Amino acid sequence: MYIRSTHLEKPVAEDALRIGLAMPKGTATTNKDSFGQRLIALRKERDMTQVQLAKAAQVTQRAISYYETDGGSPPGPVIAQLAQALKVSADELLGIKAAPREASGFERVASDPEKQRLWKRFQRITLLPERDQKAVIRLINSLTGTAGAEAHTATHGER
Repeated sequence: MYIRSTHLEKPVAEDALRIGLAMPKGTATTNKDSFGQRLIALRKERDMTQVQLAKAAQVTQRAISYYETDGGSPPGPVIAQLAQALKVSADELLGIKAAPREASGFERVASDPEKQRLWKRFQRITLLPERDQKAVIRLINSLTGTAGAEAHTATHGER
């Protein structure tokens, strides 16, 4: 049975067929926030192959490939296994919560009163003449052992 539109001469079923044929075939989701894209990013951040992740999560490599290409989302227990294998929370894997970020060097200094005191003293070095600034840096390097091979190579050349 065909339903005819009042404005069209052709049956609706034929129009639907024609629209369906015009749609591109096999287009996967390209959303950067998709589960598959997050899974790929997390796996690559950890320098893991699909096979290594599959083994760690106790699933098949074929399943990992399927999830990464947005073929589907894994069931709950597999999400837990993947999260554990990737050492992230399930919330991070699902994109519900962003990964916790490390505090910057400035944030670490700002939160510690002793480090704040040392930082303020270190900043006063900029008020010294350049010759004295270099002397202070040499002293700090000698006390902390951070002069390293680069400084030695620069002053004495390669041997």
